[in-house]
Amino acid sequence: MAGQRSLGRRFGWLWAAYVVSAYGSGFGFGAFSLIAILALHAGPAEVAALASAGPAVGALVALPLGPWVEFRRKRPVMIAMDLARFTAMMTIPVAFALGRLSFVQLLVVSVVVAAARITFRSAGGAYLKALVPPEDLLVANGRFESTTWTSTVVGPPLGGAAIGFFGPVTTVVVDAVSYLLSALGIAAIGGSEPRPERTHAARFRIGDLLDGWRYILGHPALRPLFLNTMLVNGMIMATEPLLSVLMLGPLGFKPWQYGLVFAAPCIGGLIGSRLARRAVDRYGQQRVMLVAGALRSCWSLGLAFIRPGVPGMVLVFVVQLGLVTSVGLFNPVLATHRLEQTPAHRVARTLSAWTVSSSLVTAALTALWGVLAGVIGSRSAIAVAGVLILAAPLLLPRHEHRPQPEPEPALSQA
Repeated sequence: MAGQRSLGRRFGWLWAAYVVSAYGSGFGFGAFSLIAILALHAGPAEVAALASAGPAVGALVALPLGPWVEFRRKRPVMIAMDLARFTAMMTIPVAFALGRLSFVQLLVVSVVVAAARITFRSAGGAYLKALVPPEDLLVANGRFESTTWTSTVVGPPLGGAAIGFFGPVTTVVVDAVSYLLSALGIAAIGGSEPRPERTHAARFRIGDLLDGWRYILGHPALRPLFLNTMLVNGMIMATEPLLSVLMLGPLGFKPWQYGLVFAAPCIGGLIGSRLARRAVDRYGQQRVMLVAGALRSCWSLGLAFIRPGVPGMVLVFVVQLGLVTSVGLFNPVLATHRLEQTPAHRVARTLSAWTVSSSLVTAALTALWGVLAGVIGSRSAIAVAGVLILAAPLLLPRHEHRPQPEPEPALSQA
C-alpha cells in the first residue's frame, strides 16, 4: 500500500515540513479577507482586490525568480521563502497590536506571500525530483496531495472557531509560525546538494524569463495539459466568489452551512490521492490522466442549479465530492508526469512558468466573471463557466509521450 511505503528519512523531513505548512495554511484559510472585513471594515471591492490583485502581482514579482532558482541550490531557496513568508505575515499581528494595520499592508503582505509561494513550489519540485527515485515520484506526490486535502477538511473550521474566540489575527499568527516550522524541517533534511553550474551564460538573461513557457508550449505532452489545467482551475476559482454571494445572499445559507458543504467533500480528495498509485499501476498513467481529467470537468455545471435549504446543500455536497475526488486523483498523476517529462535542469523554470500562469489566469478570470455576473447574474455566470469547463477534456493529450532525454549542464559540488 502506497501509504506504508518508506521513502527514506530525508523525504520524511520534507513531508513533515509540508504537513506543518499545509495545516497552517488550512487554519489560516481566508484570513486576509476576514481581517479586511472584521478589522478594517473593508467593502466588497477592497476584498475582491485583495483576493485577486495580491496573488496576481505576486506572480509578476515571482516571474524573474524562476530562472534565478534554476541555478541555485534548491533547499536554501525553500528555507528562504518560508522565512520570507513568516516575516511578512508576522508584521500583521504586530501592526494590529499597535493599532497601525492598514489595507495597503495587507495587500503588500499578500504580494510577498504569493511570490514566495510560487518560488518555493518551483524550487520544491526540482528538489523532490532530485531527492526521490523516479519510481517513487507518484507515491511522494500522492502523499503531498492527501495532506493538502486533509488540511483543507480540518484547518478552515478550526480557524473559524479560533477567530471567533481569539480575534481576527489569530489564524495569521498560526499560519506564520507554520512556515517557520517548515523552514526548520527542511533545514533538518541535511545531506549535500550539488550547485547547478550555469554553462551557457555567466549572468541572467531576459530570454530566461520565457524559457519555461517555451518548453511547456513546445512539448507535445505538457502543452495540452497546461492549457487544460489553466481552463479548469481558472473557471473553478473564478466562480467561487459568485457561489459565495449566491449562497450567503439570495439563497439564505448560514455561514456554517456554507463552510460545511465545501469542507466535508474534501475527504474525496484524500480518497482520490490514495487511489492514484494503484490506479496507475493497473490502468497506466495516460489512461488515468485522461479519465480523471475528464471527470473533473463534469461537475461544475451542477452548481448553477442550486436551490435553498437542504436540497441545495445536498446538491453542493455531491457536486463538490465528485469534483474533489476527481481532482485528488488527477493532481498527483499530473505532478508526477510533469516532473518525468521535464529535464532536471529545467524543472524550476517550468514549474515557475506553470504556477505564474495559473495565478495570472485565475486572477483575470475571477475579475472577468465578476463583471459577467454583474451583467447576467451570478447563477448564469456560474452556468457559463460550467459549460466552458465541459470542453476542457478536448485539450487532454490522447497519446502517451515518453520523456525525451536532454543533455544536462554539468554539476559542481560547490
